[in-house]
Amino acid sequence: MTMQLNRLTPLAYFLLRVVAGLMFFQVGSMVMLGWFGGMPGGAASPPEIFSQTWFGGLLELVGGALVMVGLFTRPAAFLVSGEMAVAYFQFHYMTRGGWPVQNDGQPAVLYCFVFLLIAAQGAGIWSVDAMLQKREAAAHR
Repeated sequence: MTMQLNRLTPLAYFLLRVVAGLMFFQVGSMVMLGWFGGMPGGAASPPEIFSQTWFGGLLELVGGALVMVGLFTRPAAFLVSGEMAVAYFQFHYMTRGGWPVQNDGQPAVLYCFVFLLIAAQGAGIWSVDAMLQKREAAAHR
């Protein structure tokens, strides 16, 4: 039984990476491209260039896409994990205090740690990173 479950681990990790990246990409595309109804409250999309919202949206759009396809996965996941840590402390903890369940910070905390896991683990076997590593190894034979 354990051996069968171990065979599912790469698939489960692949799905976690792709879905987390896709969800993050969707937020970035809403902020930067006006997709999915655009910014909440009718805010301008894209936001003012070089504003904090612009940098956040850019990280979400590009970082989410990179994590989703598994390209430059470790640095991309590390950056967006840090973004979510900053977002939690700046927009949830500092303004509403308390625990994530009290300040609506659960998504930011969860994204932070999911992306931190992905940064530590790497892209996995089904990714552009893995494909490029195989190609490089074959070229050096």
